[in-house]
Amino acid sequence: MNKIIKYVLYDIVRSKIVVAYTLFLLLLSIGLFNLGGSPDKGLLSLLNLVLLTVPLISIVFATTHFYNSYEFMELLVSQPIRRSRIFLSEYWGVSLSLSAAFLLGVGVPVLLFAPGATGLYLVLTGLFVTFIFVALAFLASVITRDKAKGIGIALLLWFYFALIYDGIVLLILYSFGDYPLEYATLALTALNPVDLGRVMVLLNLDVSAMMGYTGALYKSIFGSAWGVGIAFLVLLLWVLVPLLTSRRVFQKRDI
Repeated sequence: MNKIIKYVLYDIVRSKIVVAYTLFLLLLSIGLFNLGGSPDKGLLSLLNLVLLTVPLISIVFATTHFYNSYEFMELLVSQPIRRSRIFLSEYWGVSLSLSAAFLLGVGVPVLLFAPGATGLYLVLTGLFVTFIFVALAFLASVITRDKAKGIGIALLLWFYFALIYDGIVLLILYSFGDYPLEYATLALTALNPVDLGRVMVLLNLDVSAMMGYTGALYKSIFGSAWGVGIAFLVLLLWVLVPLLTSRRVFQKRDI
């Protein structure tokens, strides 16, 4: 399994796309911190970048890589290697390469310009988002053999979690504004890893004071060590559920 992961990493690095991704994140991160005027403003701007750009690049790159690796996986399937190992090796190879690019492109500037708990939460959120959307990309890839359809499904998933979901939540809050929806809003937040990561970082920027009673509720739950642990446990579930589901489909399908 380690040999397969090393080969996948080597193949990805050789394509130089991850190198370009690293430089893109690095230049934007340094630019935002220099233009922000303060570390908190830089982190806030960087948060929006991370929650929009990182999921998009992760899900598109992972989907494209999966389809481009079909011949390699067919070769491995013909060998005495379990399908689950082949699938997980591909997943870890893509996830580790994109995570390393994120750490170099965003983690290093955050460490230099805004070290502290908020910066740590931002980096951890970006890492979890990377692993989550790579898992979603693999799920979209095993659903169909058609590359165009797979990329289309992946883009729809990104569009849903990054943009459409917030609109649905706002519609629910507007339609049922006469009812107490604080705990329902909390549950809705947990159903979207992008929103959950955003709330975690914003609470550490003390923006919760501008969010009213709901912000106070978020602060009371996610402001404690138990709340932070639960939030990251939910993010871990967002990694495991699509990953294990896609692995099961991959094991049963005819390659």
